[in-house]
Order: sequence, then structure tokens, then C-alpha cells
Amino acid sequence: MTDAHDMPTVRLRPKAEVRAIRHGFPWVYADELVTDRRTQALAPGAIARLEDAERHPLGIVTVNPKSKIIARMLDRDPAAVIDGGWIAARLARALSLRERLYGAPFYRLVHAEADGLPGVVIDRFGDAAVVQPNAAWAEAMIGDLADALASVAGVTTIIKNGTGRARGLEGLSEETQILSGALDGPVPVPMNGATYMADLLGGQKTGLFFDQRPNHAFAASLARGARVLDVFSHVGGFSLAALAAGAERALAVDASASALELAEAGAGASGRADRFTTRKGDAFAVMEALAEEGAVFDLVVCDPPAFAPSKPALQAGLRAYERVAKLAAPLVAPGGFLGLCSCSHAADLAQFRNASARGIGRGGRRGQLLHTGFAGPDHPQLPQLAESGYLKALFFRLDG
Repeated sequence: MTDAHDMPTVRLRPKAEVRAIRHGFPWVYADELVTDRRTQALAPGAIARLEDAERHPLGIVTVNPKSKIIARMLDRDPAAVIDGGWIAARLARALSLRERLYGAPFYRLVHAEADGLPGVVIDRFGDAAVVQPNAAWAEAMIGDLADALASVAGVTTIIKNGTGRARGLEGLSEETQILSGALDGPVPVPMNGATYMADLLGGQKTGLFFDQRPNHAFAASLARGARVLDVFSHVGGFSLAALAAGAERALAVDASASALELAEAGAGASGRADRFTTRKGDAFAVMEALAEEGAVFDLVVCDPPAFAPSKPALQAGLRAYERVAKLAAPLVAPGGFLGLCSCSHAADLAQFRNASARGIGRGGRRGQLLHTGFAGPDHPQLPQLAESGYLKALFFRLDG
């Protein structure tokens, strides 16, 4: 808890975009803040009052002098007290939205800035939750976060997942630990008629990608009676949903043996193991090998990792997305469907769509763009923060 009387003050420079902040932009960049010795001496995650250059209050921020995003807005009330009660109120608001959206407690409970908890991601898996404290203030207040989460949501097992690129940008170390409760193995997650197995301790990110739920559903709507190829499948996101919707069979491809084991366990738990197979290997190499084998599928979906996580990686990332489309397109049967996904912040929708279209063309195919999908409503966005709209999914019907 930060005592209002002891709270330091930080101030914007005269040329800072104060109107953007007043209108809801949640970040202050390092070159917009007066960084005198007092500000530089603040501990990462310190809570401070933010003022404009004329000393008018703008709200309460968390400050990290080590980050390019030097301040993140916590509360626009300059008298707010940031403590466990404040966190609980934010969590309760986030929970009320998810309980309206979903009938079962499996969803992203907190999506960072859009839910008023900057840098905090919380995914819920029934009675368990995984917290990613990706900002220094959340790391410092992880105990308050966990207590509020248990109180508000009633979860009994809480895991801190302190891994990922965002923590590195904040100067935070990597660490994963169980904060409360216990786990005795992967957690079954019902979604889109299938059962997924989520490894909350050793899996990617928080163990499951809830953001793809509506895109899994759209792919599944194309899958009845289909032969399905799920590339970069992780724990079988698209393939298990397709089987639940009546696909004839599905092949999941991933480089991770442990992810494919979880996918197989999910197929078994869903009662569809007899129609599900896996293939371990580099996705590009496996698609090349499938083409040489003459394999064709009625529905191919590729959901690769973020090839363009930052602006310096953009051009190489777009080339990688183009190559995915080039290799996937020839594997689609005439009149079949191709789904291509990107979770890259740096590649916007137009750039990704153009790269995908080029790849399909280089693969010798043409097609109609049927549907453009995004993350589900448990991943809300701040309209002022384009970075929050990271996930794109394009579905094409390819010609003969």
C-alpha cells in the first residue's frame, strides 16, 4: 500500500502529449517525463502522482525508471490509494464481465491495461489461476494481487508465471512458482465442445491460448467431414475443436513433444483419439514433407508464434508469415479452406493480410478471404492502445 501523504510526484515535460493521457492513453514514455535525480532514484514499481508541466494532477501512476514505458496510469483519481482493496475492486469489475460472457470459469480474467491493471495478465482455469505480473508494480504487489484474486474469484490455486519478453523489458527476472494451493497435473479445460489439457506450470504462456477461442469456433464451422491439418498446434487448439464439430480426422503438427502429448491427452479426454494423430517436427519442414508425400486436407490452419514481436523484427516476420502461407496453400484440397494466424504486435492487419496473400499466390493458389477473426471478448482492448489488438486470423477458401 502507498500512503497518499508519502507519495512522490512525477511531472510531464512541456512537449509531452498531455491531451492523449487525459483522453485515456495509459502510458508515459521515458522521453515525456522529467527524469531528474529524484525520479531516477525511484524503485521500479514505485507509485507516484503524475502532473502535467503546469503541475495540474493527472492521476496515480506506477513508475519504472528502467523501462521505456516509464509510467503507467493506475488511477485517474489523484487521491486514489493503491492497495489490496483497490486491486480487489478492479478484479471484481473484470470478473463481472467474464461471468456475463461465459457460463464456465475458463477465460482470461484480466487483460492488463484494458482491465485497469497495467501489465497484469490473469488466466482462469476453474479453481486455478495463472498470474503474469509483467510490470514492476505488479511484481512488487504480487502478494496483494494473489490475496485479492483468492478473495474475489474464489480460486484456490494461484500460479505466478514470471516468464516472457515483457518482463525483460521491465528489468524483471524470470520465475515461476505456486503461490497458493497445489497442482497434480494438467488441468482439463472445456472449450468449443472439446476438452483441452493445460499445463499451468510448464506450458507456453499460461498453459492455454484462450484468445483463439472464437477462431477455433469459426474453423470448426468449416470442419464437418473434413480432413484437418493443424500446424503449430500447441495443445491441439484448432484440431480438437474441428474434431468436436465432426471432422473426419485431424493431424496436429508441433515442434514440442510435450505439447503434442497434451494434445493427445485432450483428444482422449474428448473421446476422439481414434481420429487424431500428431507429427513432431519443425513446421516448415513438415509442410514441405507433406507436400512431397502428396498429402491434401480440406482445412489447414497455421497458428505460428509471434514472428514479428517488435518493430525491428517486422520485415523478417512478414517474410516468415509469407512462407507459412506459401507452404500451406498447396496442401489445401480444391475448394478447401486455409486459416492463417498472427499474434505479432508489430505486424498490423493490413501487413499480415498482404503477406498472407503473397504467400498463397507464391504457393500457386488463389482464394477468397472469407473471415477475419480476432481475440475473444475476454481480451478487451483500450481503443487508445493499438498494441492490444495483436491477434489476427484470416480464413480463405482456395480455388482449384
